[in-house]
Amino acid sequence: MQSKADFTAEEIQRIQAVTVLKNVRKRQFLLRVGEVWSFNAFVTSGCLRTYAVDARGAEHIITFGIENWWVGDQESLVPGQPARYNIDAVEDSTVALIKKEEFERLRRELPQFHEVINTILYRSFMAAQNRIHAAISYSAEEKYRDFLQKYPGFALRIPQHMVASYLGMTTETLSRIRRCS
Repeated sequence: MQSKADFTAEEIQRIQAVTVLKNVRKRQFLLRVGEVWSFNAFVTSGCLRTYAVDARGAEHIITFGIENWWVGDQESLVPGQPARYNIDAVEDSTVALIKKEEFERLRRELPQFHEVINTILYRSFMAAQNRIHAAISYSAEEKYRDFLQKYPGFALRIPQHMVASYLGMTTETLSRIRRCS
């Protein structure tokens, strides 16, 4: 956060006062389907994934979250309804949790914090649009090349079956693409 805005020492203390650090072990859940998500979570270390499981038991990864990224289920957080997604750790991780009410108070009372969050939301919206465009317009090979270009370090940190799920293809298809590249 400090790298994105010039917060005063007092503002940093206010943010830290409402923040709780949580360690999440690899494969441990931060959120399960059916629970109500009530936090904004900033990843300080590690990698998490947000995903759904279909009726056949197949996982569909919506997003990954690594250091300096936010994770959560906005669909659950905003209206306070049960989550449709799971969030778990791909690797041992630490997240900074801020309760919804405290987060909104910080947005109202700290203009710098509000600006940073708006910028993050704008970038998240653009990333979601680009992801939808790629999903409906690109071939499997183009999806993988685009993924590697946008997230070069992910392929080294994230298991191949999870990359395949994120890209909407089978592990076998991803293996074929990687062999031909």
